[in-house]
Amino acid sequence: MNQRQHHGRGEAARFRRGRGPFGPGFGPHENPFGGNPFGGNPFDPEFVGPRGRRGGGRARRGDVRVAIIGLLAEQPSTGYGLIRSFADRTDGVWRVSPGSVYPTLQQLVDEGLVEQGEANDGGRCEYRLTDAGRDYATEHAEQIAAAWKVADESTLAGAREYREAAHKLLRAISQVGADGTAAQRAAAVEKLDELRKALYLLLAE
Repeated sequence: MNQRQHHGRGEAARFRRGRGPFGPGFGPHENPFGGNPFGGNPFDPEFVGPRGRRGGGRARRGDVRVAIIGLLAEQPSTGYGLIRSFADRTDGVWRVSPGSVYPTLQQLVDEGLVEQGEANDGGRCEYRLTDAGRDYATEHAEQIAAAWKVADESTLAGAREYREAAHKLLRAISQVGADGTAAQRAAAVEKLDELRKALYLLLAE
C-alpha cells in the first residue's frame, strides 16, 4: 500500500469513529446498540436489509461513481467532503458510506480519471479530476445529472419523515437502555417485539 492509499484509508477510519447522532463513540453509520444486526445503517439508501435492497431513494454503485465524478467536476474534495455532499444535496436522503466512497475513489484513480493529492495537516487527501476525468464528465453530463435524480419530491419528503421518525425511536430506545430499570427494559423489549412484528405485517399487505 502506498502512502496516499494509507492516508485515504486512515481518513475513512477517522470518519467512522466520528461523532454521530448519539454522541461521542458512535459514527454517522453506527447505532448505540452495538451495531446493526444486518451490518449497516438502516437509514442509508444503500443499506441492504434481511429482505434485500429497499426501494425509494436507493442508489446503485454505478450512480455513486458518476455522482462522485460530477462533484469533482465542480471542485476538488476530500473523501469526507464527498460523503457530506451526497447528504447535503439531497437533504440527507442519499447517504453514502465510507465503504462505498473510498473504494470508488481508488478505482477512479486506477482508471486515470481522478488524482489523489498529498495529505494535508489533518491527514486528509484531496481528490481532483484529471484531464481524462474532465473529458469523461463532459461526455457523460446527462448521466451525471440523472444520478442526482434520486427520487421525486414526494418520495424525498416521505423518506425524510420516515428517517426522522426512526431516529426519534432510536433515541428513545437508547435512553431506556441507558436510564431505565430492569423492569422498564423488559417492558420495552415486549413493545419492540410488537412493533417489529407490526412492521413486517405492513410489508405483507
